[in-house]
Amino acid sequence: MGVLLIIGTVLILGAILLLIFALQPQSVTIPRDRRRPFEEESTSQLSRFAGSAVRFIELQLARRPTRLYRRELLELAGLRLSQADYIILVISGSVVAGLVGLLLGGIGLGLLIALLAPFAGHFVLVMLINQRRTKFDAQLGDTLQLLTGGLRAGHSILRAIDAAATEADSPTSEEMRRIVTETSLGKDLLQSLSDTSTRMTSEDFMWISQAIQINREVGGDLAEVLDQVSETIRERSEIKGQIKALAAEGKFSAYILMALPIGIVVMLSVVNPGYIGVLYTEPLGWVMIGVSIVLMVIGGLWLRKIIDLKF
Repeated sequence: MGVLLIIGTVLILGAILLLIFALQPQSVTIPRDRRRPFEEESTSQLSRFAGSAVRFIELQLARRPTRLYRRELLELAGLRLSQADYIILVISGSVVAGLVGLLLGGIGLGLLIALLAPFAGHFVLVMLINQRRTKFDAQLGDTLQLLTGGLRAGHSILRAIDAAATEADSPTSEEMRRIVTETSLGKDLLQSLSDTSTRMTSEDFMWISQAIQINREVGGDLAEVLDQVSETIRERSEIKGQIKALAAEGKFSAYILMALPIGIVVMLSVVNPGYIGVLYTEPLGWVMIGVSIVLMVIGGLWLRKIIDLKF
């Protein structure tokens, strides 16, 4: 009986202690890696090396700013990279391309490809910018529908732009969000719209900006005005589509003519390196390479002028 009493007393005391411990407020301790989110240490040697390289490039850019791969172009291309990040990518691509060329055709081809890699990086950047601008123009019809819908619902033009930034696809959503942010920071709405049309080189969006400006000056139903602008833009888009379809054959022929010499050089470098290797070892070969590059640039500009139709 005495043993049972002792065991019961111990169990009751243990339950009381557990209850006190459970009800006692615990001090929340935040781990160091959460308190210092910007000082995360990576366990990967490659990540640490890449971070050191980026910091070194950023230091050099701070000392000697350059317009090469500048931040504005990266933003227009839709790349969430800094200038230093993109330079590191181009340098890495140049090294890899040079090694591939060295294995395929010797040191001459390797140096040539490595030197062309920075130009290829700029070409990729320009291509991404053009694609983003083209997509922005293609989405203007839907953007105008969102704006007119918001205006007819009783919202202001800024609130309608904010709704379009939420519901539209990229890159329209990003540009509309930028307009809202700039206006919130004190920039004039019309100036922000004009800057967007200039940044995206969109004549149609400039019409939208001018329509909003005229409506502010003379008044009237802005939704009706934007409907008329939307109809005009849709008709222009149809004409653009017809012109692109008619010019597609010429563009495809131009791409083949530009890629054919490069393809032949690469094929000969793989099939018969000794035959094409003379081109990289003799002085006359280097002269021929330089002349061919100049002629290809002239031919490319000529073909671009032919297939670039204005209306």
